[in-house]
Amino acid sequence: MPVSVLTGAGISTDSGIPDFRGPQGVWTKNPQAEATAMIDRYLADPEVRRDSWRARLEHPVWKAAPNAAHLALVDLERAGLLRALITQNIDELHQRAGSSPEKVIELHGTVHRVECLSCDLITPMPEVLARVEAGEADPPCPRCGGIQKSNTISFGQNLKPEVLEAAVRAARSCEVFVAVGTSLTVHPAAGLCGQALDSGARLVIVNAEPTPYDRFADQVVGEPIGRALPALVQELIDAAR
Repeated sequence: MPVSVLTGAGISTDSGIPDFRGPQGVWTKNPQAEATAMIDRYLADPEVRRDSWRARLEHPVWKAAPNAAHLALVDLERAGLLRALITQNIDELHQRAGSSPEKVIELHGTVHRVECLSCDLITPMPEVLARVEAGEADPPCPRCGGIQKSNTISFGQNLKPEVLEAAVRAARSCEVFVAVGTSLTVHPAAGLCGQALDSGARLVIVNAEPTPYDRFADQVVGEPIGRALPALVQELIDAAR
């Protein structure tokens, strides 16, 4: 019974990383913060870039640890049931929990690396944050002097085609598709539910708030993810025995 899983920001809130659109979300509390996630604003406005680097320096991801929900997905993989773990998150907590990197499909990239938007140089995030701490408010690329940002997908940027193709293959080739901690309103990630349904998979949604796909799901779980996902994974493992 191959299972593909899509995770969103809600799976990491128990690790101390706030989501974006929830009642206590980053953008709910501070709508102006959403500007830092827009590529056109980031490129055009040095102040937006300076705000972004300050936010990266203070990001809770640097102190976060995997929680019970991340660990449950490791159990799913060790049981031989995990087809792929597709994530909208940029925190790498799945890998830190023990999920195999080759199983994890990072739709939106990772905050642990920095990319130059001119020459594509990739640099470890700690190296660039050290420059920010030393006084560079908007550190340019050390190779070409271009604008740098975290190696993540911003609004206005397309997902990498090979990453999206891998996610679509995973959605189309599973028997159960589990969406965890995601509002299922951001495309193309949300559309993976439709890909799975069209291929005959069962859809299970674990999320605190209603989603547009709830009416198509075989099961909708609104309980806290840290408790609900381990229980669901155990159900899947027991059903496969």
